[in-house]
Amino acid sequence: MRISDILNKDLVLTGLKGDSKEGIINALVDLIGSSTKVLDKERVRQAIFDREKLMSTGVGNGFAIPHGKTDAVSDIIAAFAITAEPIDFDAMDGKPVRLVFLVVGKDSMVGSHIKLLSRISRLMTKQLFRDKLLTIGTPEEVLETFRTEEATYPEA
Repeated sequence: MRISDILNKDLVLTGLKGDSKEGIINALVDLIGSSTKVLDKERVRQAIFDREKLMSTGVGNGFAIPHGKTDAVSDIIAAFAITAEPIDFDAMDGKPVRLVFLVVGKDSMVGSHIKLLSRISRLMTKQLFRDKLLTIGTPEEVLETFRTEEATYPEA
């Protein structure tokens, strides 16, 4: 499963304004909420925040990957944002984030959910890739950057 197969320009935000982790997560949940894959937006929101309570999804290096599993979606859905300003996300390294990838999977699709999280994490460990994303201005450029980077990885 490729990130570029799940994301589209309507699920990407650049220059997202916000002043808190909760605000950024809410904006991304609202963004995916209009998708036909989302059966109940508020249950999706709750699943994300329930997971966040267990441990922050701010993984470090300016990146966060809030995620959750729920039957309030019919299939895996994701959204990506580049924030306008650094946001305190309670990241493991204590540094703020600007790159946020929200992923919501169906309860019965654990394997696909984990593979997607792994693929995202692998891409986002590359400093040059993260730096490039931070210079992008449009959702189309974000998608093209993901497509180009994913082409260097074998399908998992």
